[in-house]
Amino acid sequence: MKITHHGSRLRSGRHSLVGQPYLITISARKRHAFFKDHDIAKRTCRVIHEIDSLGASHTWCFVIMPDHCHWMLTLEGNYSLSQTVRMFKGQSSRLAGVSLWQRGFHDRALRRESDLLPTARYVIANPLRAGLVTRLGDYPYWDAVWL
Repeated sequence: MKITHHGSRLRSGRHSLVGQPYLITISARKRHAFFKDHDIAKRTCRVIHEIDSLGASHTWCFVIMPDHCHWMLTLEGNYSLSQTVRMFKGQSSRLAGVSLWQRGFHDRALRRESDLLPTARYVIANPLRAGLVTRLGDYPYWDAVWL
């Protein structure tokens, strides 16, 4: 069976604007549940905070699911969206000692400030909708600036 990657189609029309909020979705390689491993999931969470510390992004919220990640961020500094995601994928894979991520990622620019909070609620509720927990506070792999 041939696996088709849609990376070039995902990049088509992609623009990176400093100060622009984006919702990013990144899938694990072959949708493998790498992030059921507590150490890998915690290290991946730390990488998001480290990228913020570098000045590449401001994270509004994120959730690391067993086989994918949702990350709502605003681009900062001189980093493009692709560079920021590439840093995240590279650093998290190095820390895990295995290639974690599929090629490409999905992004959606959030055009209105009024979209931030509803989108964040959607992102962090993923573990509830997936039936991983019955209370969001019981899921350890997420964060949001509104806390």
